[in-house]
Amino acid sequence: MEDSPPAGFRILDLFAGPGGLDVAADVLGHQVTGIEWDTGACATRRKAGMSTFQGDVRRYRAAFFPYAQVLTGGPPCQTFTVAGHGAGRRSLDLVVGYIRRLHKAVRAGDQEWKEIFRTWRGISEELRRKELKAQDVKARKRKVEELRALKRKAVKLRLERLGNSADEVKRLMKSFEDVPRNLDFPDDELDGLLKEFSDLNNEHAVLKSRLEELGDERTGLVLQPLWWVIERSRRPGSEPYEAVVLEQVPAVLPVWEEYAKVLASLGYRTGTQLMHTEAFGVPQTRRRAVLMARLDRAALIDDVRLRPGDLPIVSETHERYQPKGRPASRSKAPFTEPLPMEPPKASLESPKAPWVPMETALRRAREIKPELPERPAFTVISNYGTGGVSEARGRRDHDVPSATITGKVSRNRVVLKGTDEDLERFSPAEAGVLQTFPVAYPWDGNDVSQQIGNAVPPRLALHVLRHVLEPELSGEEARTRLKQATADLEAWEPGKPVDGRKHGDWKGHPLTGR
Repeated sequence: MEDSPPAGFRILDLFAGPGGLDVAADVLGHQVTGIEWDTGACATRRKAGMSTFQGDVRRYRAAFFPYAQVLTGGPPCQTFTVAGHGAGRRSLDLVVGYIRRLHKAVRAGDQEWKEIFRTWRGISEELRRKELKAQDVKARKRKVEELRALKRKAVKLRLERLGNSADEVKRLMKSFEDVPRNLDFPDDELDGLLKEFSDLNNEHAVLKSRLEELGDERTGLVLQPLWWVIERSRRPGSEPYEAVVLEQVPAVLPVWEEYAKVLASLGYRTGTQLMHTEAFGVPQTRRRAVLMARLDRAALIDDVRLRPGDLPIVSETHERYQPKGRPASRSKAPFTEPLPMEPPKASLESPKAPWVPMETALRRAREIKPELPERPAFTVISNYGTGGVSEARGRRDHDVPSATITGKVSRNRVVLKGTDEDLERFSPAEAGVLQTFPVAYPWDGNDVSQQIGNAVPPRLALHVLRHVLEPELSGEEARTRLKQATADLEAWEPGKPVDGRKHGDWKGHPLTGR
């Protein structure tokens, strides 16, 4: 007699996107509800049969969903992707400071919910004031940009009228971009235009700096999952989540590390990990920073506070991809590296499989959906430049993993290998497959490429969810479970489309109890 699968959890997914984590949870037997604001992503979710509340996460509260057992999510953190470089570093420091304030309130207030809530309300009000100021600054910045564009056009026209050649005009216009400086031209009209252009450049720089000081409006969003965990753990009458899983770009790892300290003080076993997607069977090189937490009820009973980092890492099942001729490199930025952890006691350690190339993933997809195009040996030419050179487009051949799938995936050229002959570009179904969505995933709504690029790869989510939610499985049991879940993910088909919900539409939903 076969062992029955582990019991399913009721999962609430914040910033759920088109359903990357949700479809992985579905094949593992869990029940997922997502909150997502993007109209296009919500259209895809509805068509895929994914329960969805559409709207801003900040309008919802953990108390609205008392029957959710697990909290997951990927708050938008694009503002941190330039961490270490001005605005990104400042935004990172800002949000870490807010997390530490919350942590101090949790530790000092212990069971005093009013004091903890007062701290959160103060942070929320502070962020709201900054957001309102930022809106005013952005409006002024847009106006300056409009005026600057008009002035630039006037400068160009004047240069042409003064008899400069097209090449001279181009060279001079490029040199003017770095104004301010003392300008002195024999033509009074041109000199006046350039002075006005310089003043607008100066004002634009000041406004840009001011926006960086105020921070991004998404700063408040990255704090939301933490507050939901605190509310469920400290609010009288609430039950803490059994588990928490959060993921984002590598630059967010310091945020997850601060989260882990707070969650540890709330009785969770925690761990953070920088995961290479191709090392988990995704036919794409991509890195994601993941926070994992599992409630330790013994710690709650004994009032024991655990150290962050005591949850074992997720074992890699595939080799990492290393381009030929390129030496292994290590980021110099300390905040992009994972915390050191002890290896898991019951790991999935076994000989690692080779990474999965694009051609293999697309061939498997064609076996399920024969109408996908047969592709000869091909090369994908990225829409992005490499090494800071916009003209130097990155290239990946068919027999290696894809480069990171972004929201510009539809712009990537696909050419016959060894030539410059264009082939058909990737369809949404194919791009989704490279992100490890089922080939039958029903993409819908606007900007499907952006939906695909923003999503967490479902196969990566399979590994993380299985690891956090099914720790009782042994190494061999876990391998068998993952193998079956991976096959189920590839063959997954959408069920009946569902209607979306809005804020306040609680009646009859299994997580609300109303």
